[in-house]
Amino acid sequence: MSAIIKSHGFTNETLDWKAWLDVIDLDKAGEDQIKVLEESHPKAKVSDYYLFLGHQPDILRQRSAAFNAIMYAPGGMSRAERELGSMVVSRINGCVYCASVHAQRFEQLAKRNDTVQQVFDDPYTAGVDAREKAITQFSIALTKNPNGIDGDSIKALKDVGLNEQEILDLIHSVAIFAWANRLMLNLGEPVFAAAE
Repeated sequence: MSAIIKSHGFTNETLDWKAWLDVIDLDKAGEDQIKVLEESHPKAKVSDYYLFLGHQPDILRQRSAAFNAIMYAPGGMSRAERELGSMVVSRINGCVYCASVHAQRFEQLAKRNDTVQQVFDDPYTAGVDAREKAITQFSIALTKNPNGIDGDSIKALKDVGLNEQEILDLIHSVAIFAWANRLMLNLGEPVFAAAE
């Protein structure tokens, strides 16, 4: 792991998450609940997030399929840039947990954390080059004022080299985090590691 970043309540440290509502008791879980947890994420059976969403297996199954297709599909925008968009949205929406997860993923994929520091310090000026700055600005605009996106917004992305597939990937990754952040923010809270 790279250097620990803490800024404005955000961090790239690994956090836990605690649900405010009852989660599935694995000893009493139904067959489909166990199945969807096993399909969703390697740590789903110990994650309050998945253990809560698993109350509705069909919805969790659809959520996981959409999330994985958007974030991990081959081609189009790089995985690091998808993570950048997700991290920016999470920072703007105030989702500390999601921002930490996607900061870590960005660092792993991009092999650097300078942009993470910038996003946590001031997302409105973040980006190490014109392309990152445009991705960041578009992610903020789509998050804060989705009906304000227009042809000029798309042209700004094309002007820094994004093609149509990459633009669509960016829109998908920003949009799914409007949903993901609201689930995380309204169902529970991040848990920071105890100070040593």
